[in-house]
Amino acid sequence: MAPKTATSARRQRLGTELRRLRERAGLSVTEGARQLGVSQAQLSNIEASRFGVSADRLRSMARIYHCCDDAYIDGLIELATDQKGGWWETFREALPAALLELAEIEHHAVKLHAANTAHVPGLLQITDHARAIYSHAVPAFSRRDVEHRVNHRLQRQALLDEDNPTPYRAIIHEAALRVPVGGTTVAKRQLEHLLVQGEREHITIQVIPFAIGAYPGSGQTLLYIHGTVPRLDTVSLDQSHGPALIDAEAELDTYRNLLKHMEAVALSPKKSRAFIHNLSTEL
Repeated sequence: MAPKTATSARRQRLGTELRRLRERAGLSVTEGARQLGVSQAQLSNIEASRFGVSADRLRSMARIYHCCDDAYIDGLIELATDQKGGWWETFREALPAALLELAEIEHHAVKLHAANTAHVPGLLQITDHARAIYSHAVPAFSRRDVEHRVNHRLQRQALLDEDNPTPYRAIIHEAALRVPVGGTTVAKRQLEHLLVQGEREHITIQVIPFAIGAYPGSGQTLLYIHGTVPRLDTVSLDQSHGPALIDAEAELDTYRNLLKHMEAVALSPKKSRAFIHNLSTEL
């Protein structure tokens, strides 16, 4: 079994899931390797994403680890067999690994669910809005680094324009809509862009107005990335140093519930559209 020289986000997730399965079964690395008929070093390398693993081996591991969830097992096999690089690899030398991992996980998502309080969600930002945000980073990015990040963000948006686009729901707080990022002209164009995007069948936009007051998830900026089964979901939290990716089951459940509460207090898509239109006419 040859070691893999590059580690993708999906390969890392596969290794993590296999380790979790073994631990749930109450097996040490030594005992797990013995029952699988491999060396301890081999199993450790699989779990560390340094070695690939075949579909047959994955099924054997699932059986030995007492996993009977066929959909979940199929999801693991997909992680193992679909390891082709994507457009994000062109940014390998220019951007932090976390941004590439986010793009890769998004690319394979079943659906996406965002909640933003400070900025318009990245997948709905126009070029000048994104450039203005990156131009105010601390520590400051060089002009070249700003453009790398803007181009990366724009290429991420392509998944919304494919023949079979990824379903996308965004919850946006009024604060993010009112801040004139890039100036009044850019802010107006950004609001108009949201109106256009919100008309597309696979995109749903909801607004949480100031009038709602405090609500569950106040201040949160997150992207919930749905995998083939809930156990393979990922949450991306927007932080100053870049996205933090979370995939622990308990935390995933917390963020799923949080988004449900935020949806419940947000305006309906129709009322949200009227709300955004009114803000636009004020500029």
